Amino acid sequence: MKGLINMQKKHLLVALVLYGLSTILSFSAFSYMEKSKVVLPSNGSKGETLLEALLKIDPNEPRDQTCPINGQLYTQTEKNAWEKRRPLFVMIENHPEARPHSGLSRADVIFEAIAEGGVTRFGAVYYCAAQIQDVELAPIRSARTYFVDWASGYNFPMYVHVGGANVPGPTDALGQISSYGWGLENDINQFSVGYPTFVRDYNRLPGKELATEHTMVTTTEKLWAVATEREWTNMSPDRIVNRRVVPGTDWLADFQPWTFEDLAPAAGNVKKVAYGFWDGYSDYSQEWNYDETKDGFLQTMGGQANKDHNNDEQITAKNVVVLFATEKGPINEKKHMLYGTTGTGDALIFKHGEAIEATWTKKTRTDELRFVDSRGQDIPMARGLTWISVVGIGTDVTY
Repeated sequence: MKGLINMQKKHLLVALVLYGLSTILSFSAFSYMEKSKVVLPSNGSKGETLLEALLKIDPNEPRDQTCPINGQLYTQTEKNAWEKRRPLFVMIENHPEARPHSGLSRADVIFEAIAEGGVTRFGAVYYCAAQIQDVELAPIRSARTYFVDWASGYNFPMYVHVGGANVPGPTDALGQISSYGWGLENDINQFSVGYPTFVRDYNRLPGKELATEHTMVTTTEKLWAVATEREWTNMSPDRIVNRRVVPGTDWLADFQPWTFEDLAPAAGNVKKVAYGFWDGYSDYSQEWNYDETKDGFLQTMGGQANKDHNNDEQITAKNVVVLFATEKGPINEKKHMLYGTTGTGDALIFKHGEAIEATWTKKTRTDELRFVDSRGQDIPMARGLTWISVVGIGTDVTY
């Protein structure tokens, strides 16, 4: 994949033209909405976008196909859809004024860490659970270097964001994206894509006045359409090396899924998990309450049930992971942070009402994040959504 930078040169002229057109359209659309606060038209109403099924699923079709990311069992019809694509890794903000978010309940894995100033941000992975519907995602925010590192474990996913940290130095996420060969390839930056893939919707939360930074909206199907146009399907694009065509590879070829349970154990005694990020920032403190009937942990954030704006479902995770990492910052005038993303460290995994002490491991930036026991063996994860909160070493967790 090192030759991907050569791919950028091949597309440079086209990319510059598209960038110019996108910039003009985005600026015009943004200026219009700033004045009128109206929502730009989409392909359909919100209800149609969210509720219209993309796939026709026979209710009698067996669910026997394992998702490589969340371990959930799906139909062959759904697998036929996802195996032609690669994962989306989408940056979603978590400022209280931007809540409720759109699309979190359809993610396969969600990473959470502080972006700056005590405010957390999400990196949501979309693949299997998002095939049956076109999922609205909002609000999209900017890139951070440690999220790029976690995304790298998914073998060149489509990384989705609106700009990003660019102060020279270790927090320069945009510079790193370019140096990794992602720019204008598997990187979907709103600054270079624009309308209609991304739209600023000031009315996404009816009755709530939203600041501009809380308004960027897109959908999973629009993002996968961009990926297809760039020839980033499940396969990476062919490359030209020494005037010879080198075929692309399937993203799954080098991806080793987590180990997932075959049978769920009996429910444990952990009924509630609670933790925060920084002292004095209670808006981001979380409680996860175990629901035995759903065999999952229901999320409360800042004292409020955290619900998906798309469907009013409370976020329910099958695995809640608290990952302890080195935390540095703020380290510049933009209050950017750094978290240790490679090596090993401690973690707590909560599933089926039980608590498990684990070790997280990620050898290099491009390796997958894994969770192992004291013998170095993979800890089997419950099938379904995994929520990973990355906190500083020594953070209190009660359960």
